[in-house]
Amino acid sequence: MDGNSRASERKPVVVVTGSSGLIGSALCRDLERFYDVVGLDIVEPDEDSRAGEWIHCDFTSDQSVKEALDRVRANHGERLASVVHLAAYYDFSGQPSELYEELTVRGTERLLRALRSFRVEQIVFSSTILVMRPTELGRPLREDSPLEAEWDYPASKLRAEDVIRRERGNIPTVLLRIAGVYDENGHSPPITQHIRRIREKTIESYFFPGDPESGQAFIHLDDLICAIRLVIERRGSLDEVEVFLIAEPDVMSYDELQEEIGRLIHGEKWPTVRIPKVAAKLGAWLKGKLSRDERKPFIQPWMIDIADDSYPVAIEHARERLQWEPRKRLRTTLPEMIRRLKEDPRAFYEENKLPLPEELAVGAGDTR
Repeated sequence: MDGNSRASERKPVVVVTGSSGLIGSALCRDLERFYDVVGLDIVEPDEDSRAGEWIHCDFTSDQSVKEALDRVRANHGERLASVVHLAAYYDFSGQPSELYEELTVRGTERLLRALRSFRVEQIVFSSTILVMRPTELGRPLREDSPLEAEWDYPASKLRAEDVIRRERGNIPTVLLRIAGVYDENGHSPPITQHIRRIREKTIESYFFPGDPESGQAFIHLDDLICAIRLVIERRGSLDEVEVFLIAEPDVMSYDELQEEIGRLIHGEKWPTVRIPKVAAKLGAWLKGKLSRDERKPFIQPWMIDIADDSYPVAIEHARERLQWEPRKRLRTTLPEMIRRLKEDPRAFYEENKLPLPEELAVGAGDTR
């Protein structure tokens, strides 16, 4: 068999950055059936989640990115079917970090410049619907809706989108503006923190400083992975630059979410009392000052300013161009999520990096 025959039998190569994270590891496992998958990440994947080849790559380092891409070329050649760029910095604390610029923005620039010597059929960038100006329930966002990033994480994603448009050269590009990702084990801080507050009956679980009818869009991990797979499969038929909103069209309001979590955990609807934002900010500030380091509150004063924001999403463009439709819904996944919480509360807390309450810490060598 000659070299050309061997080359023709190879699977198309897909590179996934941030491959050891929740989305990256699930995507690599899904794609390896049809593609030669190469994961780039600073963290080595667990044996249980390993798929394809892993190459160490620190996207804050020019040299590390160059060495990683040199290894990709040596092992897989210069033709890449798709590069799915997931690597980014993300933090709910609201604290400023140089990693938003150095990892999310400049890391994207490093990647694109290192790809110039490859033949890349497509780059897929994982952005967020939070780069868009919030709207109202009943007035869904669309791909051409106005942009407005209100805090550091979405602002860094929006700057990275600009970098891609500027530096992509002739590489066809897909920008995925993704809703909050969850699965049956939780894995979404806004959802799991909401569950924790109601389970523990904290004072914050009763009060909300925004419009209870506002709501955030979410997307199940499985449906996100399906959307990315379809984007790769259809790379030859998409436009030079495509934008897709990836979210469930069915949005639960804060009030609906509150009531359903309370019913599933305690057997009764959980009331929502609206309070002035100034009072909520004062309460959040005081609790932050008084809390022990390991029990710092999730709700920060900056979050209160955006409590009214709603992000309902229209997905007609993804339906038409990708033939994609999310199969799962948060409202129908919550019962299984709460079942797993009840079955093993400690495991649920630990999986979601929630601070353990005393009744779960007792007897486990943990005095928190």
